[in-house]
Amino acid sequence: MTAMTTTRRSLHGVAELLLAGPQFRTSERIELRVAGEGFATIAEPDLVVEGTRLRTPTGAVELPGRTYREVAASIGVEPSGLADVYSDGPSVRADETIELDAEAVAILLSAFVAGDRALREFAPDETPVLWPEHFDVAITLGAVNYGVSPGDGYLSEPYAYVGPHEPREGEFWNAPFGAAHPVREVPDLLAFFREGQALAG
Repeated sequence: MTAMTTTRRSLHGVAELLLAGPQFRTSERIELRVAGEGFATIAEPDLVVEGTRLRTPTGAVELPGRTYREVAASIGVEPSGLADVYSDGPSVRADETIELDAEAVAILLSAFVAGDRALREFAPDETPVLWPEHFDVAITLGAVNYGVSPGDGYLSEPYAYVGPHEPREGEFWNAPFGAAHPVREVPDLLAFFREGQALAG
């Protein structure tokens, strides 16, 4: 696997096993949020991913080279998957070693930050959610999903998307689920979301 793919999988594992999973066991909420230059829980435990570190209210832990279980033990949580909540998560095991390439981390997290910022301007009354299942930051507005994914089986790099619940036809709709373009090719994410909204009707 490429450094980007390996890093994305590891960060996805961090999001589920170390943040959303433990949060769900204590608060029954799986939603995460973009925070600063990384992402964080929305309820207890109070955890924030910043680059290659996981910050707690009392300190920070380096993630690379350690297993999810080791990191969890060091911050006092139990690593927890969410297979009982959804079926299409990262399938990362607690005993796997976290592998993060610093450059890939920076690209992935900057895509989340840019996506969150654009979504908040696009729909000020909506709160973007970083979902641990598909690891994308997104909102739903008028039966249309808008968001930024760090990459997946469809496209291996961060991409912005517009996904109507009902398929649309036309040149704009270039993906099986709607429209998708690599973030690096979209100079204005806000304009992309607005164009998708207009064409979705």
